[in-house]
Amino acid sequence: MKSSLTLLVLVLLLVILAGCAPGPNQSKGTASEHNVVAGFWLGLWQGFIAPFVFVASLFKSNLSIYEVHNNGAWYNFGYLFGLACFFGGSGNRAARRKQIPTISAR
Repeated sequence: MKSSLTLLVLVLLLVILAGCAPGPNQSKGTASEHNVVAGFWLGLWQGFIAPFVFVASLFKSNLSIYEVHNNGAWYNFGYLFGLACFFGGSGNRAARRKQIPTISAR
């Protein structure tokens, strides 16, 4: 009984994850209505302001947090780097943990 429940949970998890998989971007490499293809620098900027744009997009329907008219990998790298800069993605806090003083037995 337990193995069939585990199998069901695993299959359900795989189906959910497969539903989140991205598809191909049909607009990649094509210019937007402003005749612009977004590159690294625009990706960096849009990644940095993404949290603010997300909040604003909840109230305005014509805002999106990702530019589909981009040049591919460089835009994606800039976007993720901008998000990491905003959220402090350097990871240096993980290395600086508080040391708990130990009481030595005498």
